[in-house]
Amino acid sequence: MPAATMDSEFRLLKFLRQLTASVEGAREADGVLRPCLRLIVDFFGASAGCVAVPAGDGCELTFAIPRDAAWDREMLTAFLDQRKPAVPGDTLVAPLRRHGRIAGAVAVRRGEGEFDRECVGSLLHITAAVSNVLDQIDHHRVAEVRARIDRKIMEELRPQDLFYQILHGLRALTGYDHSSALLVCSDDGQSLELMAEQLAWSKGKSQRIGSKLPLTAEVRDLMRAGGVYGFDRDRDGWLPRDDGGPVPLATLLDDRRQGGGAATAPHEGSLLVAPLATRDAPIGILKVAGTRPGMFAAFERGVLEQFTCQASVAIQYLQRTESLQHKMLEAEKKHAVANLARGVSHDVNNALGAVLPLAQQMLFDLRSGRVLPDVLIADLEQIEQSLQVCRRIFGGMLAFGRGTGRRVGQGNLRRAIDSTLAILKDGMVRQGITLDLHVPAELPMIPVGQADLEQLFLNLASNARDAMPTGGRLSIEATADGDAVVVVIADTGCGIPSEHLERIREPFFTTKPNGNGLGLSICSSIIWALHGDLRIDSRVGQGTRVRVSLPMAAVDERARVT
Repeated sequence: MPAATMDSEFRLLKFLRQLTASVEGAREADGVLRPCLRLIVDFFGASAGCVAVPAGDGCELTFAIPRDAAWDREMLTAFLDQRKPAVPGDTLVAPLRRHGRIAGAVAVRRGEGEFDRECVGSLLHITAAVSNVLDQIDHHRVAEVRARIDRKIMEELRPQDLFYQILHGLRALTGYDHSSALLVCSDDGQSLELMAEQLAWSKGKSQRIGSKLPLTAEVRDLMRAGGVYGFDRDRDGWLPRDDGGPVPLATLLDDRRQGGGAATAPHEGSLLVAPLATRDAPIGILKVAGTRPGMFAAFERGVLEQFTCQASVAIQYLQRTESLQHKMLEAEKKHAVANLARGVSHDVNNALGAVLPLAQQMLFDLRSGRVLPDVLIADLEQIEQSLQVCRRIFGGMLAFGRGTGRRVGQGNLRRAIDSTLAILKDGMVRQGITLDLHVPAELPMIPVGQADLEQLFLNLASNARDAMPTGGRLSIEATADGDAVVVVIADTGCGIPSEHLERIREPFFTTKPNGNGLGLSICSSIIWALHGDLRIDSRVGQGTRVRVSLPMAAVDERARVT
């Protein structure tokens, strides 16, 4: 081997060691490409250098030395598209590979003279080393994101938050530019419900959470097989990639088929679909979408496959949590009904106690023939008033105890508050509590079962009443605010000590002698399931203010409710 060649190879090996040492510990691509470009420019004695990446129909220069250097972007775009463009003799271009495909290019240019063939080979070796470093970063990030989600699972994060942790992790690792979503099978296996969706093309929230897709027997059978499937769209619809994925899955999840969300939303050009199943049945689907065909390859499919186990755990955690919450809800409801019965018994007894002597007097007057019309009318009006009190109390309790499933149907907020007050109003008046009510008759419907909505406000109003044993003022105000309805319940009671305020949402934590500690935790679970918000501000001796924000039902759903 000629001495010049040996010197050249030794120089290259020495440079590669220097290059990899300079980016050791880097955790982001920018932290690798920027310093590497400087070193490459110096190694070749070039006057300019750049890193180009695909962008739309052209290319984008992510780094350039000097910044204002002019580059032939058509030539760089053709190189990235693997069209083998003619490269000037004073310029070197070599590919950067990432995720198993060309993800960019490094170009250097001399001010004078041309590069020889040996320089071409050297740059190929250098970009291969840089690509290897980028692959190591990607594998480290995948492990890091998975470990973070595993910690969240161990911390028993709310299922909804776990879903978004998974989707956020997929966004960071695959770089999808359309959306990702997690859908969960209904208990009867007849539909898929959209539980979480992250939109990459928009900073707004998804408006489709809670929407359902019908499941056919064919799709259920396809979901049982598991795996990760890739699809690209052409003029005729979805085409499977080299895995031969089942097209009905892609068709079911097609955003065009679902209405496409906002009118300005870009349509999906590529899909990755991962059915999730246990040994017994399918439980959901994890989906990632890009805006252009061919966006996803083996790396992205591998990433999605690594997240299917965590998504399955999150869904099963959701199902166990909802089952537990349902049992807690029923336990709290029985406890609340018993408390209500004790609380209203005095009012019912007074009302019925007034009816009995009046009925006896009226019967005596009729038998003795001494009926006076005016007296009879007054007695009947008093009886009617007493019976209306009983009817209002029992009607409210029946509405509360009737019950419907969580998140089934639409709830009428004004009716829920009226039912609450029908049960509590007479007792509050007897207790010396003044009611200040500002709730419009016409408010948007809430996407939750009426019983859950009534239990929510009955618990909150009961807490406010119990905080004012010697009287005070209870105010309830409801307003529409954007796409939500905000209800504020404020009392002038004893307030909550700061050390208790941090724990009041914990199940079974209570300061009441006869309490079970489930009321406020149930309120929280109802609100969380709706993606609403619950805020509590309290000062000892001054009172408590509870602010509840609940999303409105979708317009098309409201129209179905009479």
